[in-house]
Amino acid sequence: MRTLHHNTINFAAIGVAGYIAPRHLKAIRDTGNQLVAAIDTNDSVGILDQYSENVRFFTEIERFDRHLEKLRRRSEQERVHYISIMSPNYLHDAHCRLALRLDAHVICEKPLVINPWNLDQLAGVEAESGCKINTVLQLRVHPALLALKQKIESGPLHHQYDVCLTYIAARGPWYNISWKGIQEKSGGVATNIGIHFFDMLGWLFGASGQIKLHLSEPRRMSGFIEFEKARVRWFLSVDEEDLPISIKTGQPKTHRSITIDGQEIEFSGGFTDLHTRVYEKTLAGDGFGIEDARSSIELTYRIRNCELSSVDEFAHSFLK
Repeated sequence: MRTLHHNTINFAAIGVAGYIAPRHLKAIRDTGNQLVAAIDTNDSVGILDQYSENVRFFTEIERFDRHLEKLRRRSEQERVHYISIMSPNYLHDAHCRLALRLDAHVICEKPLVINPWNLDQLAGVEAESGCKINTVLQLRVHPALLALKQKIESGPLHHQYDVCLTYIAARGPWYNISWKGIQEKSGGVATNIGIHFFDMLGWLFGASGQIKLHLSEPRRMSGFIEFEKARVRWFLSVDEEDLPISIKTGQPKTHRSITIDGQEIEFSGGFTDLHTRVYEKTLAGDGFGIEDARSSIELTYRIRNCELSSVDEFAHSFLK
């Protein structure tokens, strides 16, 4: 595995005009490193000036690739050591392969891929390259959830928790028109907004078994999953009408709730710095790799391809 021996690490970024890009830009800056090149097909990237100076910006992947190859051949100090990927979900694996060809490690937004078999292809390319593919599983570094994991692991051995997950992140009509509203490009609601919660559930409660899908629409999904240590009712939506509470003007139109055995788990705060913590872990050689991402990608694939069940006693309360 290729290691780095100097202080400042050079980053490039793919998808820098996207929604999640500012958290990556902040993480690069706050870990004391520098962004030297960026690409997005959209040129509304004035945000770059808030985080870095003299970033070479491209709107075509071929010219971006050529520039990074030129830097790679110049010197160890000038080449790009890490590429941060926050492009549309269906392009992640292609952009990971581009990074590895340039001898760069990867920090890729979730989902790492949409379909599980693409993980095996990436693992093969990673092994050949000597570089590492890391992904962002930021809920695994949330202090409240780390404490919860410790509590579960020290709790009764065979207890199965009753869990209810509700996540509503209201998005306007643009969502349907963008790549996020196209299942082949985003993986649908379960993958696009649910992947980090499904990763968290598997991380906390073990392997998934039986699943049921009670609702499957372009803007909302709901179902049931049995894990080794939990039975989970879940509801995901990007529709404002599903918000159970009125949101004050200027506040994010988001509702996030997890109850375990009827007790609410409070972890709504502390989200803004989680990407930075993931970057710190990754740069210390302790990042989340392909195998860490596998269980949630396999689970969301199963959910997408599950036949609808009628609403029963296992359904989320929003459906009853």
